[in-house]
Amino acid sequence: MTADRNQTQWSVASLAITAFAIGAAEFIVVGVLPAISLDLHVSLARAGSLIGIYAFALAIGTPITVLLTSRYDRKPLLIGLVLVFLAGNVGAALSHDIETLLVARVLTAVAHGSFFAIGASVAARLAKPGQASRAIAMMFAGHTLAMVVGVPLGTYVGNLFGWRLPFLLIAAVAFISALAIAKWLPSVSTSRPTSVASQLMTIRNPAILTMMAVTILGFGASFAPFSFITPILVNVAGFTTTGANLMLVVFGLATLFGNSIGGAAAARIGWFNTLKGIFALLAVSLAAIALFVHSSVPLACMLFVWGGLAFGMSPACQAAMLSTAEAFTPRAIDFASSLNISAFNLGITLGETTGGFMVAREHLSQTPLLGMVLVIGATVPLNYLAKLHTRY
Repeated sequence: MTADRNQTQWSVASLAITAFAIGAAEFIVVGVLPAISLDLHVSLARAGSLIGIYAFALAIGTPITVLLTSRYDRKPLLIGLVLVFLAGNVGAALSHDIETLLVARVLTAVAHGSFFAIGASVAARLAKPGQASRAIAMMFAGHTLAMVVGVPLGTYVGNLFGWRLPFLLIAAVAFISALAIAKWLPSVSTSRPTSVASQLMTIRNPAILTMMAVTILGFGASFAPFSFITPILVNVAGFTTTGANLMLVVFGLATLFGNSIGGAAAARIGWFNTLKGIFALLAVSLAAIALFVHSSVPLACMLFVWGGLAFGMSPACQAAMLSTAEAFTPRAIDFASSLNISAFNLGITLGETTGGFMVAREHLSQTPLLGMVLVIGATVPLNYLAKLHTRY
């Protein structure tokens, strides 16, 4: 029993290493964007398209890639996705114009989303019954750890030695993770092959669409204010730039803590009760942030609570989608998982877009209230999803 448990932990750890590299690759552009703009002789706005195109490519490309690879064994497929991810980062480091860099980022994004969709499903299958959310949380912990360590360190190195170096370092971590997967991850066969048309029918399933709505609204709620967190901290709360950076580290630490607690809670009390509790607490937290937005000390305390809740829902949302797929679309579980990865990114887009609408109308300090409205809205599809499961 102990040997099997240790094997599972090492297997999921190999997935977490890749998740760390993915997290660093996803957000590193934000830290070195001015350097990229200067080196490639493009405007900051043009360089900023690297962020938006990455999210769009991930949201669209992930389900397509998972669909086309549904008949392949999981272990070699995951290794292949890591190698594609590695190639994308090497390509980014070697880019000498913005167009090449965009292509490299699209390649990285598609590998990113597909790895998370399939990796989460594999982690859940490796776990003991009732422990799927813990295994998913362990995998996602690599991603959140990247926000705390990988991105700040990569930003520092990139601004000191050039923006290309972080991409090469990320590629090196990806190479190590490919070796770890090859060594530690057992062979995991795919479920019984089903046609592409049958899998596409998943998109029309009411339960799957409802779960996607839960993820979009729940996860996207935090990105209405978080997309503009630096100006909120500096221009509204009165932090210095250094102080704001420190608060972002606090937020990052909270996401790591919340990811672990969220996974444990989902394993103990179920994904529905976990998400219901997180949504309620997150709504209160965002209201408190709006209330104390001009007071630095209370705001700093609330940032930690907010960060923990915002990312504590991630493993529960993914576990909920896998549970929903097992019940309603059992022959397209990985495809359903990929749809939820897309939903996370569509949530980010929703938060950024609606938050930007408010900021453009000089309502920066009220973006937390918008987030509160969105997360309250997420309880509607969540309750409906619970009823669908009860009927099933």
